[in-house]
Amino acid sequence: MRVVIGEDNALLREGLVLLLTSAGHQVVGVADDGPAVVPTIIERRPDIAVLDVRMPPGFRDEGLRAALAARAAIPGLPVLVLSQYVEASYATELLGAGAGAIGYLLKDRIGRVEEFLDALDRVAAGGTALDPEVVTELLTRRRDSPVDSLTPREREVLALMAEGHDNTTIAATLVVTERAVSKHIGNVFLKLGLPATDGGHRRVLAVLAYLNNA
Repeated sequence: MRVVIGEDNALLREGLVLLLTSAGHQVVGVADDGPAVVPTIIERRPDIAVLDVRMPPGFRDEGLRAALAARAAIPGLPVLVLSQYVEASYATELLGAGAGAIGYLLKDRIGRVEEFLDALDRVAAGGTALDPEVVTELLTRRRDSPVDSLTPREREVLALMAEGHDNTTIAATLVVTERAVSKHIGNVFLKLGLPATDGGHRRVLAVLAYLNNA
């Protein structure tokens, strides 16, 4: 897999290069500030871009803006955005701006190498990856809502669904059958008043739209 990295911290940037190359991927370009990200992506045409949210010159949301601009220039470009802190609004803006191939993870997730590489692969394949801590914040934000009517198992399924996992992965994680997962998902959508939708990114968007409507 060909990867472009956008990260201003030299230590983390080199760590990402080493991690990705060790996993068999090829880093074809790096950018250390926001304005350099999109030109690098357009020139290198990677299979996926891994970008820090906050980059020079302003250290606000330059990486996020670059991700959206890169997706506008190259529709469908897989982008995995990294953040130091939980910023649910950033995740929602990013995920709502395209039809899949989008991820939003906390930087701490990089240290969990298998989880990080799994998210990278999912996003590159057109899927969605949302950090579990962002999902937890969104879930706990809702008070006195139909979320409270979900069973503990249905809440587990909702959280994994919001992270972008498919039914097979949810079943394996919870050690249940895919048929049971489908039943739980049906109950979740029914209790939350969400329209039935197919798997993947649209399902994640439906859940996020509900959880953000606090």
